[in-house]
Amino acid sequence: MSEPVSVFRALHHGRPPGDPLVLPGPWDAASARVFEDAGFPALATPSAGVAASLGHADGRTPAAEMFAAVARIARAVSVPVSADVEAGYGLAPDELVGRLLEAGVVGCNLEDSSGGVLVDPRQQADRLAEVRAAAGGRLFVNARVDTYIHGDPAATDVVAETIARARLYAEAGADCVYPIMAPADVLPRLAAAVPVPLNALGTPGGPAAVRRLGELGAARVTFGPQLQRRAADAVRGLAQDLLGR
Repeated sequence: MSEPVSVFRALHHGRPPGDPLVLPGPWDAASARVFEDAGFPALATPSAGVAASLGHADGRTPAAEMFAAVARIARAVSVPVSADVEAGYGLAPDELVGRLLEAGVVGCNLEDSSGGVLVDPRQQADRLAEVRAAAGGRLFVNARVDTYIHGDPAATDVVAETIARARLYAEAGADCVYPIMAPADVLPRLAAAVPVPLNALGTPGGPAAVRRLGELGAARVTFGPQLQRRAADAVRGLAQDLLGR
């Protein structure tokens, strides 16, 4: 039987236009089981959603708590799980890889900003290469490109910078690149310029919205913390109903 990481990697390739891999983001074991029961072939945890479930602000979750939460999610389901581990919590590549494998995940997101500031792209590429080497093929690395949230659009050509970073990360061994918040109209240019699958940020809105991202070049669609926030909104509505408001 194929190893989970091989299954997960294969899900990203050979997809027809309009049929990207859709990875919902569970924030705890219960939500992970709901998504698995619905038929999704794999899952991808969102760091902000997990943080909220643990009572932390986005970016403020202690590493030990994040890895413990991710491990609970991975143990709760039989499908492959990838984990958003932000910028890696300052861990050396071998320790980061060890913690991810111990948690039982098959992949990770690593972002190229820290404290709201973009990291030097070559420095980030070197880190990604070290993570890939330490993983030895046991992890699918999704390199997040933060140019659209932390870049300076007044001073740079954001599309060109995004492409340059994405290519560097792909050359360093990233399996996928994730230009978070990239506008839909630039996805075709990004997808054509980068030799690995493209992850797009989707909005929960039904199959048509996801299909459109696929037609524009996305091989994979994730939703960040949006699903957790919608669930929180539903709980808020239940609370108001109980109070008769």
